[in-house]
Amino acid sequence: MTQEYRQPVYHPPKGAADIMLIRHGESMPAKAGVDFPMKDGHGNPVLHPQGERQAVAVGERLKNSTFACIYVTKLQRTHQTAAPLLGHLGMQSVEDPDLHEVHLGDWDGGLYRIKAAQGDPAFDRMRETGEWGEIPGAETTAQFHGRVKRGLARVAAAHADERVAVFVHGGVIAAAMSIATGCGPFTFGGAANGSISRLVITGDQMAVRGFNDISHLEGL
Repeated sequence: MTQEYRQPVYHPPKGAADIMLIRHGESMPAKAGVDFPMKDGHGNPVLHPQGERQAVAVGERLKNSTFACIYVTKLQRTHQTAAPLLGHLGMQSVEDPDLHEVHLGDWDGGLYRIKAAQGDPAFDRMRETGEWGEIPGAETTAQFHGRVKRGLARVAAAHADERVAVFVHGGVIAAAMSIATGCGPFTFGGAANGSISRLVITGDQMAVRGFNDISHLEGL
């Protein structure tokens, strides 16, 4: 009988951490002259009602999955987004100290959205150069990527041969994908609120296994 060689089904390599990166749901809109609540210099808005619906959809999508741990950041929109899944699984979240959103300096607290919509020259330069530091007082791209890489490495080291869910921010997902692929800092910008991306980390090796999955958000 002739030997057959079927196409393989992917499995993470031995010792790998399988990391689901979930962007928080849509947060409340920015308004001129009204700052978001702040936490450690970062804007800390709650979820918009649409974001709450997205959080429910994420929970429904992943409720039959097995996770060794569920991580959130210090900002409340990730806690709120993780809450439905935590309820389904009967788990408590763990805060990671490095995976919060990029610090936007003078534009934090909601002003970033306004400046972006207005086409501020500093925003345009940031997009052109891939440098967050074009924003007055903001983290540089190197600083931001450095702490995102540190946070991901810490999570991966704690979860060899396990799957974890990490509720994070759009900038963090873009940074993680940039680090993993060597693409530009904003190549993977714009991951949708409530989307699911996937990284598999083995030691110093990072492999992208999915980006911006929004199939569970249809109809919202």
